[in-house]
Amino acid sequence: MQGPISPSFIADSIAKHSTKTEIGAHDIFLGQVRADEVNGQKVKAIEYTAYEEMALEKMHMIREAIFEKYNLTCMHIHHSLGEIAAGEICLFVFTSSAHRKAAIEACNEVVERIKAELPVWGKEIFEDATHQWKVNQ
Repeated sequence: MQGPISPSFIADSIAKHSTKTEIGAHDIFLGQVRADEVNGQKVKAIEYTAYEEMALEKMHMIREAIFEKYNLTCMHIHHSLGEIAAGEICLFVFTSSAHRKAAIEACNEVVERIKAELPVWGKEIFEDATHQWKVNQ
């Protein structure tokens, strides 16, 4: 997804599930760009880049593994590319299941695997226009 993930996109995604009455639980993770201070410089944005084909393939593998492990009804994963300003949403993970435990555990595992495995890189852009590559935590 190019650019930040908008609140209206998130709301629409949630609303589309109201007709799926077999769902009893949703879990949502929203990753927001922080205005960290690094060496006296404040982060104003992060520019995300990826080998898109490889990233999509890896995301598909993660998604399939999570579906095999947990009894989910739905799962949606959206990661931003491009420059995302501090305060904007860059990652949206949405899992749904009949019961809360599967939705919560699956969502958490998806986020951890994305942070560890997805070939997406973030360049922190500081207020003075300098930059450095971000280390995932």
